[in-house]
Amino acid sequence: MIYETAEDWERAPRKAVALIGMSGVGKTRISALLREEGGWFHYSVDYRIGTRYVNEEITDDFKREAMKNPYLQDLLRSDSIYIASNLSFHNLTPLSTWLGKPGDPEKGGIPFADYVERQRLHRAAEIRAMLDAPTFIERARALYRYDHFVCDTSGSLCEVVEPENPGDPVLNGLGQSMLPVYIRGTEAHEDALKARFDRAPKPMYYQEAFLRAVWADYLAESGEEEARVDPDAFIRYGFARLLAHRRPRYQAIADNWGVTVEADDIAAVETGADFSRLVSAALQRRAEA
Repeated sequence: MIYETAEDWERAPRKAVALIGMSGVGKTRISALLREEGGWFHYSVDYRIGTRYVNEEITDDFKREAMKNPYLQDLLRSDSIYIASNLSFHNLTPLSTWLGKPGDPEKGGIPFADYVERQRLHRAAEIRAMLDAPTFIERARALYRYDHFVCDTSGSLCEVVEPENPGDPVLNGLGQSMLPVYIRGTEAHEDALKARFDRAPKPMYYQEAFLRAVWADYLAESGEEEARVDPDAFIRYGFARLLAHRRPRYQAIADNWGVTVEADDIAAVETGADFSRLVSAALQRRAEA
């Protein structure tokens, strides 16, 4: 780790961290807080994925839908209108909409084979976006004179790395240039995430083998044909299993490559100094373990 002790962290003139954990545990809130206080460059992995690596795929999907409308079709063909994604740090809807949900097209679903292909594209894009992060540390310092750097990772980071592999290229790049900080939620946090997800299911990234197993189980239990699956029902079905699947993978990243902080403690952070003290305490606990 680039900071072996709390003293290393406290004395470092330039700090760099990668916030990891489930969606909803506070990664983006803390990143925004640090950015707004000044001195911290906020690198959003999801934003990088959506604007750099799958931007054309997202835009093509918009155009594909627009071409179904004769009025818009003529305007597109004559270059009279311009269609683009308006993705931002706080609005990742274009990315999640493109990722989609498998199932009945009448209910907004896409064929399972198409869904798997988009999952593969997302995986490749996420890996590339993570490998870009160390470069942005230097760019942030050279171009914008930011001393500190926070990498706001995707909730699916743990799915595209091998936490127990010391040669993992993504985690190696991460560990050599910044401190991975795992924001660990409690059972209460997970219950809240499940409740929120149940109200508004959203597309998720799955490891392909895990996805295929969950899909097969759902079809077997529901007795439905692939083309008749309710997309939201499947996404809800898989979400609880996905949380359980990810939990030990996040912890392994923290144990092998970084530190762990609690989501309740992150929720109480109001300033950059609060956050710095929290990281310092986590490094102290690790050193004493």
